[in-house]
Order: sequence, then C-alpha cells, then structure tokens
Amino acid sequence: MAEPWRDRARRAVEWNWRLRSAGDPRPHYVICGKDALAYYVARALLESELPTGGARVTVVVPERYRSNGPDVAGLRGARVIRSDRLDVSTFEAAGLSGATGLALLHQDDVGNLHAALCAQAVDQQVRQVLRMFNGTLADGVRKLIKAPVEVLSDAEMAAPAFVAAALGEVDPSSFQHRDKTLRVARRADVRPQDVVCALAHLTEAQGVELLPAEQAGADLVLAEATGQPPGTEVAARRLVRDRRRRRPVTVLLGAVRGFATRKIGVAVMLVLAVIAVLGALISRTEDASPLEALYLTLVTTLSGADPDTTKPAGAQIMQVVLNLAGLALIPLITAVVVDGIVNARLALHTGRVQPARAGHVVLIGLGNVGTRVMAQLREYDVEVVAIDKDPAPRGGALARQLEVPVIVGDAALSETLVAASVADCQALVVASTDDVANLEAALAARDLAPDLRVVLRLFDGDFAERVEETFALGVSRSVSYLAAPAFIGALTERAVITTIPVDRHALPVAEVPVAAGSELDGRPLEVVNRDGQVRLIARTPAGGGKTIWWKDLDPRQVIFAGDRLTVVARRRGLDWLTRQCAPPAHPGPAPRPAGAVHGTVPTPTATPPSLPSQPGSAHPVPPSGGAPSTSTDGPVDEIELTRRHDGTAEVS
Repeated sequence: MAEPWRDRARRAVEWNWRLRSAGDPRPHYVICGKDALAYYVARALLESELPTGGARVTVVVPERYRSNGPDVAGLRGARVIRSDRLDVSTFEAAGLSGATGLALLHQDDVGNLHAALCAQAVDQQVRQVLRMFNGTLADGVRKLIKAPVEVLSDAEMAAPAFVAAALGEVDPSSFQHRDKTLRVARRADVRPQDVVCALAHLTEAQGVELLPAEQAGADLVLAEATGQPPGTEVAARRLVRDRRRRRPVTVLLGAVRGFATRKIGVAVMLVLAVIAVLGALISRTEDASPLEALYLTLVTTLSGADPDTTKPAGAQIMQVVLNLAGLALIPLITAVVVDGIVNARLALHTGRVQPARAGHVVLIGLGNVGTRVMAQLREYDVEVVAIDKDPAPRGGALARQLEVPVIVGDAALSETLVAASVADCQALVVASTDDVANLEAALAARDLAPDLRVVLRLFDGDFAERVEETFALGVSRSVSYLAAPAFIGALTERAVITTIPVDRHALPVAEVPVAAGSELDGRPLEVVNRDGQVRLIARTPAGGGKTIWWKDLDPRQVIFAGDRLTVVARRRGLDWLTRQCAPPAHPGPAPRPAGAVHGTVPTPTATPPSLPSQPGSAHPVPPSGGAPSTSTDGPVDEIELTRRHDGTAEVS
C-alpha cells in the first residue's frame, strides 16, 4: 500500500507546480513553526489583501507536537506538510522553489540555521526570515546565507512591553528613522510641539481606540525624543531611590526572620520573654538597679547560682525558673545556628536562602523572553530575583554575570514565592513558556499579596484577554502577537521599521514606496490618512531628497512615483496602503517559474486550459477567465502531506 500513497503525494506536488506555472499570480509563502508566532504569521498572510489577490501559504509542522496556543496546522486555507526534519526533501515537497518567502520560526537557533542552509540549496533567491535569540549567531547567519535574509528576535521585541508593565508605565518603544528618534509616551509627559501623532485613546467604557480621529484627546502619543528621559526610566529611578531609603532595622529584622524556621523562632522568642519578665521581677524584689538586675538575670540564666535557702520563697522560685529557662535557651540557640547552617548548605544550589527584600521585581522563567526582561531591568538598576524550574536555565549565565539571585523551584509553590519575597516586591513578571504553569504561579502569588501587580505571559492572545478580564491579574501579554507584525513585514518585504505595542494590540511603523501608475501616484497626501487605520508621519521625496516630517507636511501636496511614505498603521490599514502604492496589475502576469533555479522544470510557453477542481489538489484553479479566489469563508480544498521517517510520504 506504500506505493500508491507515494504516487499520490508525487502527483499532488506536481499538480501544485503546474498550477504555479499555469499563471497563479498569488505569492507563495512557506511557514515552518509550531507555536503561536507561526500561527499569527500564517493567519495574517492568509487574511492579507495583497495586490495580487491574496497569498498561498504552506505550513510545515512536526508530525506530533503539543501546541501551547492556537494550532497552526488547523488554519483554514493553508496547505499543511508534516515533517520532523527541515531538510531539502521537505522543502521540495513544500514547493519552496519559486516561492516568495520562507519563515523559519522554531525556537531552536541552530535548527533554524541548518534549515536556512537546506533552503538555500533548494532556492537561492527565496527571501528568508529567521527567528533567533543569539545575537552573535544572527550576525553569522547574514554572512552565511546568500539569499535575502532577515533575522529577528521576538524576545527582544516583546521585552520592553513586559518591563514597562512591571514598572507601571507605557511601553517604552523608541526607534530611529532617518534623522529623527521617536518614542511612545503619555501626552502629559511630552511637550505639545514634540507630538508626532496620536496612537491610542484609553477609556474604561470603550477600551482602546487606536489611531483616533480626535488627536488632541489621545492619551498615548508618538513623540520626538528630546533630552527628557522616558517614563519607564523615570519610574525605574524612583523605584531605586525608594529601595535605598529602607530603614536598616527593617532589613536586619527581615534577615533574622529568614535565618531560621518559624517554629524555632517562636520558641526562642517565648523563652526570651520569660527571662525578661523574671528579670523585671528580680529588679523589684531585690531593690536592684536595672543594670544590676540585668547582671543577676544573665548570670542566673546562663551559668546558674548557688542555692540560698535564706531567700524568700518567691525569689527561690524565680531562680529555679531562670535556671530552667537557661537550660532551654542554650539548645534553642544551638538549634537556630545548626538549622541556619544546614538550610544554607542544602539550598546553595537552589538559591532558596535569600535575604528579605522589598521593592524588587520577581521574574519567573529565564527563557528567551525572561532573559531579555532581566537584562533590561538591570540596565535600569532595578533589583531582580529570578525563579526557574531548570537548575541551568538559558539565562543562568547572564544572571550570574548581573548578580541576579536565581531560585530553583516550582513557582506555583508558596515556599518558592516566599523565598523570593513576593509579598514585598514591586511586581511579578511571569514569563515562562507554559501557560498553565504561568497561570498557577500568578494565582499563587495573588494569594500571598492580593494587590500585587502581575505581568503574565500567555501564548494565546484571546486567552490572555479573557484571563485578564476574569481573574484581574493585572496585565497579560502575548509575545507572539506583539512580534508577529515585524515578521510579517520582513517576510512580505515591507519596510517595517518597528512595531509599537499598545495594550494587547500592535501598530507597525512602515515605509511604503509609491510605484509609478499606482492609485496614489498623483494624488494629494490627505488621502493617505485614514482614521483608525493609517496615520502619515513623514514623506521622503523621490530621488533621495530630504525627508519631510509631520510638522511640514501639507495635505495638499501631490504624491509622485518614487516617494516613500512613512506611516503608523494597523495591519489592515497597511494592507490597504500597500495595494494603493503597488504598480497597476497587468493582464497575464508572468510569475517566476518554479524550476528557475535548477532548470529541471521548463517554463510553459502557453497557458494550458483551465482545469477543474480536483479532490486533493493543493490550489484548485478557478474556471477560465475568473480570478483566483481568496475567500476563506467557503469550502477550501487542502492537502496534507505526511513524510515518514523512511522517506515515503502520504497525503491526507
């Protein structure tokens, strides 16, 4: 039965090549990944309204995997290929030769590099976008890959949003474009002449209104950076000053409280209270001064005294009780010392023995995102205590370098959170890669400190929103949702400069070139601005002229071919602007042939007659004369090709 399955898979792949060479003008993108980032990128490409009528997306996922967030293999309209290895045969089955772009979105840096080299062997012209954490390795990738390549780090993009939320500030997004440095700020924190455009209006009743029509009433703005420090830096400095003002007595008592167990500490305090009461009684009965009474109490307690039958009965009873208290005190002191030493020895490798802290930030998870968050907090001189289940986490080396204590243990356990002084911390940032563990840790921390500010990482954006509303856990963030626009812009060759996170939304800042004969060629600038979708902030004239910024833009100015428009937009607004700036569509476009790289598939000289839709075809051709359908509402024929370990394949 294996041979028919292999034949079916081969016919399906060949059918796809025939469709491409037959004149399907839609760009083809191959997405390799299994987590929420791959899902958001693939979904955005499927829903994009590109000038050619949409995009074709092939998703390569492992044969068996568990997804923390939305299932990328379940996207309607995407062609799914299951393979555990990203090698040459997998990319050939995915139709990479002749594709427009390739996104390698796994969390394995070395694996992504190996896949990029294999993809280069299939097609040296396809644009590659790699997800990488190691900056040094990312620099090497740009030298090794001959194809157009872009290397991005989702952790680096999302970390500022976590830091700002932990400090109770707006996301400290800043970027440099042309000759200006722009940053996100509250309107009250910047001068009116520095405001570039309004980003959002925040209301409790209506939520977040992005790119509002009413510019003056917006709470969040994009402003030109001046000598005034951003709000996040100001909040960090205030936090550091407050920590330095802590009273030494409070710190000392906290250290003593954390040295021994609670039961031993209570026993010691009771014995000392008995000794103090008896010392006061001795001072009264023997008419001694306070110093003499203290001397008699200590000598009687620690060393005992000669019996004196001539003393009153009350004095003899107090002497006996003091002797008994002394007998109990010495073992308790020994127990305190031994308990402290033993606990310290047992917890050296876990970091559980920590002095009591206040005003710090507790970070759970030292993965890609957690490591970036820790580094940025330490840049602001904010004290950080990290918690991770792994004794050797990814950010462990950097934590030792930055002198950040790392507690090894389950963050959902109260003793682990107590060791990190969660009850007295400024904020809790939960940034591990397990949604369930993150939610458990956040709820356990709220039991210790009901008013604690919690910044929670969740992979599924919809789940993050519902958790924030239901459990009132402060701020929930989806790293993949924040980083997806930048990956989409790099994959579609849009000049996305940066992505501005606003609450749970993301606004890309892009520079879009105007093509000759496009819809915007010869029209005034005022048609670019669309309330809630697109906001124009700069225009660079054709020929490399000086950039005209928002202060000098005249809505009556005419747009010419070759101009570059810098905008802040939502994803659909950026799709609209890309279509408006694209060259006019010509009938019968000649797509890049599938076999152009290796020359094994000849380019047909004539367009074959239209073929009817067939079951199992990856991309059915519409009837003759009709444009390819991009709707995902109706039935969509999909192909799912599974490659076995022995090299065979099957289609389902």
